[in-house]
Amino acid sequence: MDGTVRPLSAPGRLAEPQEAISIEELQLAARNHGMPLEALRYDLTPLGLHYLLTHYDMPALDPATWRLSVGGRVSRPITLDLDAVRARPGTTVRVTMECAGNGRAHLLPRPVSQPWLVEAVGTAEWTGTPLGPLLAEAGIDPDAVEVVFTGADHGIERGVEQDYQRSLPLAEALRPDVILAYEMNGVPLPVQHGAPLRLVVPGWYGMTHVKWLREITVVDRPFDGFQQAVAYRLRQSPDEPGEPVTRIEPRALLIPPGHPDFMTRARFARAGRITVEGRAWSGWGPVTRVEVSSDGGESWSEAELGAETSPTAWRGWRWAWDATAPGRYELCARATDATGRTQPLTQPWNRGGFANNLVHRVPVTVVG
Repeated sequence: MDGTVRPLSAPGRLAEPQEAISIEELQLAARNHGMPLEALRYDLTPLGLHYLLTHYDMPALDPATWRLSVGGRVSRPITLDLDAVRARPGTTVRVTMECAGNGRAHLLPRPVSQPWLVEAVGTAEWTGTPLGPLLAEAGIDPDAVEVVFTGADHGIERGVEQDYQRSLPLAEALRPDVILAYEMNGVPLPVQHGAPLRLVVPGWYGMTHVKWLREITVVDRPFDGFQQAVAYRLRQSPDEPGEPVTRIEPRALLIPPGHPDFMTRARFARAGRITVEGRAWSGWGPVTRVEVSSDGGESWSEAELGAETSPTAWRGWRWAWDATAPGRYELCARATDATGRTQPLTQPWNRGGFANNLVHRVPVTVVG
C-alpha cells in the first residue's frame, strides 16, 4: 500500500440504535485510557494518570540511533540526533491536552471508535526546544504554506496503510510556544507519550501533537494525508469534505463530590455545605467564567475562578453548594472563554464525534 487516500477511507460507521459497545471498541478502550476525574485536583496531572491515545503500535525507538530530519521546501535540510536536539535552547510550557473525540460515547447515534466519556484530558509541563528557530535555521522557502510532521507509528486505518502524519499552517508552526518536547513533568518523555521526541502545539486537540516524531517536512501546498483530509473532520454526512478539527472548545469538568458506588460510579454525598471543585480550559483563549447548576441546568450560579497558572493550561474553580435537603440532584458545569465561546446544553452532532464540549453533568444523591 502506498498511503493514497481511497474510497475505503470514507468516514467510519455509526452504531445502530441500542447497539452495545463492540469487542473492537472495548479493545481500544483497554489500550488507551482517560484521566480519573478525581485527578482534576492536581495542577499537573501525574504521568500515569494523563490521558493516552495511541493510533497504532507504540514503536520501539533507540534514542542512541534515532534521528530527526527537517526538509522539504527549505534551503538547508537538517538532521539531528537527540543530543543535538537537547543542546538547542530549551523552554517549558504548561499545556492542557484533550483528545478531539472526548465525549464521543455520549453522542446518538454513536460514532464507532474509541468510546471516550469525558476523561480524555490531562495537563503537563513539556520541556523541549521551540520549533520556529529550527525551521528558520533550515531556511523556509518563500512558497511554503504548511509543515508536515511524521511519526514512527505505522498502521492501517480504513484500508489506508500509513505513518501517522499531521500538518500545521506555517503561521501556527512558527508560534513561539510550539515545541519539540523531550521531557514531560520534569522527566524524560515516557515511551507511551512519544519518546524520544514529540510535537506539542498548545491549544490544539491532541491529534495534532505528533508522537515518536522522526520527520518534519515543509510543503508548498495543503497536506492531504489521511489524518488531515479524511480523519479529524467535522462532517454531518459521509460524502461532504467537512471542516478541519483544530483548537480545543471550552470545557469545564467537575470533581464528582462525595463517594462512588463501585460498579455504577453513582455518587452519594452527606447533606450539608459541599465545596464543588473542578477545572476549565479552552484552546481559543483564557476561561473567563465558570457556572454551576445543581438542578440540571435550570438555574446557574457563578463559580469562583482560581489563579491562571498558564495561558495554555486549565484553571481551577470552586463553588459552595448548600446541599442541606436529601434527594437526587444533577450537578452541571459550563465554561465560557474570552472569545465568548461557551458550552452547549445540547451537543451538536458530527459523524466523527469530534470537538464535543457538552455541559458536564454528574448526578448526586444527597443523604441525610
